[in-house]
Amino acid sequence: MRGSGRIGGIEGFQEGEVRRQASARLTVSTPGQGFTDITAAVADFLARSGIAQGLLSVFCRHTSASLTIQENADPDVRTDLMTALDGFAPRHSGYVHGIEGPDDMPAHIRTLLTDSGLAIPVTGGRLALGTWQGIYLIEHRDRPHRREVMLHVIGL
Repeated sequence: MRGSGRIGGIEGFQEGEVRRQASARLTVSTPGQGFTDITAAVADFLARSGIAQGLLSVFCRHTSASLTIQENADPDVRTDLMTALDGFAPRHSGYVHGIEGPDDMPAHIRTLLTDSGLAIPVTGGRLALGTWQGIYLIEHRDRPHRREVMLHVIGL
Protein backbone atom coordinates (compact mmCIF):
# COMPACT_ATOMS: atom_id res chain seq x y z
CA MET A 1 0.00 0.00 0.00
CA ARG A 2 1.38 3.41 -0.98
CA GLY A 3 1.68 6.22 1.50
CA SER A 4 1.78 3.98 4.53
CA GLY A 5 5.17 5.12 5.84
CA ARG A 6 5.90 5.29 9.53
CA ILE A 7 6.00 8.67 11.24
CA GLY A 8 8.26 8.97 14.28
CA GLY A 9 7.41 10.87 17.43
CA ILE A 10 8.14 14.53 18.03
CA GLU A 11 11.49 14.99 19.77
CA GLY A 12 13.13 17.89 21.55
CA PHE A 13 9.95 19.91 22.00
CA GLN A 14 10.61 23.37 23.45
CA GLU A 15 8.47 26.40 23.99
CA GLY A 16 9.02 29.93 25.17
CA GLU A 17 8.45 33.52 24.31
CA VAL A 18 10.34 35.34 21.59
CA ARG A 19 12.85 37.54 23.38
CA ARG A 20 15.11 38.82 20.65
CA GLN A 21 15.20 39.62 16.99
CA ALA A 22 17.81 40.85 14.55
CA SER A 23 17.76 41.89 10.93
CA ALA A 24 20.25 42.89 8.25
CA ARG A 25 20.67 43.28 4.50
CA LEU A 26 23.16 41.07 2.69
CA THR A 27 24.46 42.30 -0.69
CA VAL A 28 25.49 39.55 -3.08
CA SER A 29 27.45 40.23 -6.27
CA THR A 30 26.73 37.49 -8.78
CA PRO A 31 28.93 36.59 -11.76
CA GLY A 32 25.87 36.01 -13.95
CA GLN A 33 23.63 32.98 -14.26
CA GLY A 34 24.30 30.34 -11.62
CA PHE A 35 24.36 29.52 -7.93
CA THR A 36 26.14 31.68 -5.34
CA ASP A 37 26.64 30.01 -1.95
CA ILE A 38 25.57 32.42 0.81
CA THR A 39 25.57 29.88 3.67
CA ALA A 40 28.65 31.29 5.44
CA ALA A 41 27.35 34.87 5.29
CA VAL A 42 23.96 33.82 6.67
CA ALA A 43 25.63 31.76 9.43
CA ASP A 44 27.81 34.77 10.32
CA PHE A 45 24.71 36.97 10.64
CA LEU A 46 23.10 34.36 12.88
CA ALA A 47 26.21 34.14 15.10
CA ARG A 48 26.29 37.93 15.44
CA SER A 49 22.61 37.98 16.44
CA GLY A 50 23.27 35.88 19.56
CA ILE A 51 20.01 33.99 19.05
CA ALA A 52 20.26 30.33 20.02
CA GLN A 53 16.74 29.04 19.29
CA GLY A 54 14.33 30.47 16.78
CA LEU A 55 13.52 30.95 13.14
CA LEU A 56 15.55 32.68 10.45
CA SER A 57 13.92 34.14 7.36
CA VAL A 58 15.92 34.85 4.22
CA PHE A 59 14.25 36.94 1.50
CA CYS A 60 15.49 37.89 -1.98
CA ARG A 61 14.33 41.35 -3.05
CA HIS A 62 14.33 40.60 -6.79
CA THR A 63 12.05 38.96 -9.36
CA SER A 64 14.83 37.60 -11.57
CA ALA A 65 16.90 35.93 -8.84
CA SER A 66 15.82 33.48 -6.16
CA LEU A 67 16.88 31.41 -3.17
CA THR A 68 17.15 27.70 -2.56
CA ILE A 69 18.47 25.17 -0.09
CA GLN A 70 20.33 22.58 -2.10
CA GLU A 71 23.12 20.00 -1.96
CA ASN A 72 26.51 21.58 -1.27
CA ALA A 73 28.76 18.55 -1.77
CA ASP A 74 28.71 17.87 -5.52
CA PRO A 75 28.74 20.90 -7.87
CA ASP A 76 27.34 18.68 -10.63
CA VAL A 77 23.97 18.92 -8.87
CA ARG A 78 23.90 22.69 -9.40
CA THR A 79 24.98 22.26 -13.04
CA ASP A 80 22.15 19.80 -13.62
CA LEU A 81 19.66 22.08 -11.87
CA MET A 82 20.62 24.97 -14.18
CA THR A 83 20.18 22.66 -17.17
CA ALA A 84 16.72 21.70 -15.89
CA LEU A 85 15.76 25.36 -15.38
CA ASP A 86 16.94 26.08 -18.94
CA GLY A 87 14.54 23.37 -20.11
CA PHE A 88 11.61 24.70 -18.07
CA ALA A 89 12.11 28.31 -19.17
CA PRO A 90 14.27 28.53 -22.31
CA ARG A 91 15.39 31.80 -23.82
CA HIS A 92 13.95 32.89 -27.18
CA SER A 93 10.61 31.14 -26.66
CA GLY A 94 8.43 33.89 -28.05
CA TYR A 95 7.63 35.57 -24.73
CA VAL A 96 5.64 38.80 -24.92
CA HIS A 97 7.73 40.49 -22.19
CA GLY A 98 11.19 41.11 -23.61
CA ILE A 99 11.98 44.75 -22.92
CA GLU A 100 15.03 43.86 -20.79
CA GLY A 101 16.40 41.20 -23.11
CA PRO A 102 15.87 37.53 -23.93
CA ASP A 103 17.03 36.38 -20.46
CA ASP A 104 14.50 38.50 -18.51
CA MET A 105 11.22 36.62 -18.92
CA PRO A 106 12.87 33.21 -18.44
CA ALA A 107 14.40 34.66 -15.24
CA HIS A 108 10.94 35.59 -13.96
CA ILE A 109 9.62 32.10 -14.73
CA ARG A 110 12.60 30.49 -12.97
CA THR A 111 11.99 32.63 -9.88
CA LEU A 112 8.34 31.52 -9.96
CA LEU A 113 9.51 27.88 -9.96
CA THR A 114 12.00 28.38 -7.12
CA ASP A 115 11.68 30.56 -3.98
CA SER A 116 12.07 34.21 -3.13
CA GLY A 117 12.05 33.39 0.58
CA LEU A 118 13.24 30.67 2.92
CA ALA A 119 12.51 29.84 6.57
CA ILE A 120 15.26 27.98 8.43
CA PRO A 121 15.04 26.73 12.02
CA VAL A 122 17.79 27.81 14.42
CA THR A 123 18.94 25.30 17.03
CA GLY A 124 21.85 25.71 19.40
CA GLY A 125 22.80 28.98 17.71
CA ARG A 126 23.25 27.24 14.35
CA LEU A 127 21.29 26.85 11.15
CA ALA A 128 19.40 23.55 11.35
CA LEU A 129 20.47 22.52 7.84
CA GLY A 130 21.07 18.94 6.84
CA THR A 131 24.59 17.57 6.42
CA TRP A 132 24.80 18.24 2.68
CA GLN A 133 22.66 21.39 2.50
CA GLY A 134 23.71 24.93 1.66
CA ILE A 135 21.85 28.19 1.07
CA TYR A 136 22.18 29.59 -2.45
CA LEU A 137 21.14 32.70 -4.29
CA ILE A 138 20.30 31.70 -7.86
CA GLU A 139 21.04 34.35 -10.46
CA HIS A 140 18.74 33.82 -13.41
CA ARG A 141 20.08 36.64 -15.59
CA ASP A 142 23.09 36.27 -17.89
CA ARG A 143 25.11 39.27 -16.75
CA PRO A 144 26.46 40.03 -13.24
CA HIS A 145 24.13 41.75 -10.76
CA ARG A 146 24.19 43.08 -7.22
CA ARG A 147 21.36 41.40 -5.33
CA GLU A 148 19.91 42.26 -1.94
CA VAL A 149 18.91 39.54 0.49
CA MET A 150 17.09 40.48 3.68
CA LEU A 151 17.84 38.46 6.81
CA HIS A 152 15.64 38.38 9.90
CA VAL A 153 15.87 36.08 12.91
CA ILE A 154 13.55 35.82 15.91
CA GLY A 155 14.00 33.70 18.98
CA LEU A 156 15.81 33.52 22.28
